[in-house]
Amino acid sequence: MAGCCSVLAAFLFEYDTPRIVLIRSRKVGLMNRAVQLLILAYVIGCHRACFTEVKMEPPPPWVFLWEKGYQEMDSVVSSVTTKAKGVTVTNTSKLGFRIWDVADYVIPAQEENSLFIMTNMIVTTNQTQGHCPETPEETNVCESDAKCVAGSTGTHSNGVQTGKCVPFNGTVKTCEVAGWCPVESDTLVPKPACLKAAENFTLLVKNNIWYPKFNFSKRNILPNITTTYLKSCIYDAVTDPFCPIFRLGKIVEDAGHSFQDMAVEGGIIGIQIRWDCNLDRATSLCLPKYSFRRLDTRDTDHNVSPGYNFRFAKYYSDPAGTEHRTLIKAYGIRFDIIVFGKAGKFDIIPTMINIGSGLALLGVTTVLCDVIVLYCMKKKYYYREKKYKYVEDYEQGIDSEMDR
Repeated sequence: MAGCCSVLAAFLFEYDTPRIVLIRSRKVGLMNRAVQLLILAYVIGCHRACFTEVKMEPPPPWVFLWEKGYQEMDSVVSSVTTKAKGVTVTNTSKLGFRIWDVADYVIPAQEENSLFIMTNMIVTTNQTQGHCPETPEETNVCESDAKCVAGSTGTHSNGVQTGKCVPFNGTVKTCEVAGWCPVESDTLVPKPACLKAAENFTLLVKNNIWYPKFNFSKRNILPNITTTYLKSCIYDAVTDPFCPIFRLGKIVEDAGHSFQDMAVEGGIIGIQIRWDCNLDRATSLCLPKYSFRRLDTRDTDHNVSPGYNFRFAKYYSDPAGTEHRTLIKAYGIRFDIIVFGKAGKFDIIPTMINIGSGLALLGVTTVLCDVIVLYCMKKKYYYREKKYKYVEDYEQGIDSEMDR
């Protein structure tokens, strides 16, 4: 109990104040300067990677020159439009000789920040409303009407069951359905892709950006680009990095994949446009940087439901007034245009904040050196004696002298 009281009294009635001690030691002096230099290097030039490698969030002063801590920053506002070009020809048993242009393979004609190019398809022609056998699957293969339930449907049904078991071909019977007949058979995807020539189609990407904080706007069709140049250029990261026209095969290749393999079952490719602008420099140096990557999961060990596809139909009526449709299961590549970036411009407020934070961080040097000197070095007790001085209360000291 007495010990607790003494500790409490020491806490309440004692006050400590810093004492400056000049230690004349080469070892301590070099250690102090080395720590100061490390902190200055960290404050002035440390890159974000210093922290991302160890999954830490960097404090405010970690970048002054490299990450431009003296600038006010703003995020990009962007709009994107696209236009595809290219013509190809197919000659199949179902469709015969056919020319394909933009109106046929770009579905839909306009999307927001993306574009779908059809590269492969399964076509079911001349469907009409009626009764027909369902495609053979485990749930609808039958031997008698007893297995077919009238009015039932399944997740993958092509219609509503009538309750009858009818021949699908010479060897298999399936449940009859009411729906669009004949039903689609999508068990075999055409290989190679029907529109394999889409590899040579081109895509024009028009991107306008705006940094509202600085009222700065620009577009990826740069001022020096002419109409003549735009008709002939094709993007290449080395020889022509600012041409806004891309060959589809080259996009997929730069993303690390084969266009012909991807065209069979489809997929999703991201076209990334990065705008990092230093508005303290000439605005002509604010330029887009393009990169490409595949966005849909492609795992060779677990490749369930791969690619990208959907269905649509084209409807028409014959002279007798009967409604028909052509059902198309379209496989293709969706190109998503992703725009990101930041702009910076000098501002006195972030400059002063980062300078102040950096100077405050130098205080770590004193703390670290004190810990080493007072607790780790051989002469730690000697340094402690010089560092700390205990002074009794002045009035108590006078009373003691008078008592003597």
